[in-house]
Amino acid sequence: MKKSLVTLTALAVTAMMAFTGCGGAANNDAPKGDEEKAPAGKQVLTLGTGGTTGTYYAVGGTMATVLNNEMENVSLKVVSSGASKANILDIDDGVSDIAIVQNDVMYYAFNGTDLFVQNGKFDTFSAIAGVYDETCQIIAAPGITSIADLKGKTVNVGDGGSGVEFNATQILAAYGIDINSDINKVNGSFGDAADSIKDGKIDAAFITAGAPTTAVVDLAISKDINLLMIDDEHAEALMAEYPFYTKTIIPGGTYACVADDVQTLSVRATLIASNNLSEDAIYEFTKALFENKDALANSNAKFTELDSEAAVQGISVPFHPGAEKYFKEIGVLS
Repeated sequence: MKKSLVTLTALAVTAMMAFTGCGGAANNDAPKGDEEKAPAGKQVLTLGTGGTTGTYYAVGGTMATVLNNEMENVSLKVVSSGASKANILDIDDGVSDIAIVQNDVMYYAFNGTDLFVQNGKFDTFSAIAGVYDETCQIIAAPGITSIADLKGKTVNVGDGGSGVEFNATQILAAYGIDINSDINKVNGSFGDAADSIKDGKIDAAFITAGAPTTAVVDLAISKDINLLMIDDEHAEALMAEYPFYTKTIIPGGTYACVADDVQTLSVRATLIASNNLSEDAIYEFTKALFENKDALANSNAKFTELDSEAAVQGISVPFHPGAEKYFKEIGVLS
């Protein structure tokens, strides 16, 4: 097993919790109800998520609350973590059994590129299913109407070294713009980006998150903005080079001052599993996930996007045999 270069701390104990907000750093607070033990005879699968105030943690908690009542042989224990990259390292270290990650980050890990150049390749995990979109949103001040217009402008590209910055690098390059030499690059959070556009300090920002994104909703109420599209030609080129991308439409009206639909690309929040887990365990989990979609969606709106056909799109690493068995059984994989 390839060991990670850092030791990650802080396992919170098991799941079934009250859920809040999105974003936020990991901490060690245990979800409410975590100390309940799994029923005798069940295999407990530790589910790595994100910080306790973040979307991944809430999504994981919903799965534990709903699915632990539906699965006969396995049970989920939710833990907080440092999100995508940390979750892959935790699976490699045997700290977590399954986890939620962005599918572009799992691609980097599997191939030893970008975020994982220093860590190297990881082949100790495989895919279960894509769950929901995390959309590449390019927010611009009035007067900027295309990605090509960003050349020479001041652009927030997310936190330094983040997945957002890699998305920005790839998308800008498709339009012939070098992130280091052709724009005035600024690093910062989504909130920083929105505030800076509002104050006229920057011209545009890249935000990779589920739409609508709170920071952009608030910005669009107080200031006119443009949401820049990725046209078919550039979208197809990006998907050919980076197989984790999928086309996405942000519906008109998602933000107050953007009336028309806007095409862009998304990465997907994706469930992965340790290759040490049995086919039977992951088959049961995958089957329960999709057969209980309505109950999951009633508890957390992110699961309204859960769809068996979409779940296999943008997956650029091998499927776990248990997930593959389920998807072949229902006819979405051949």
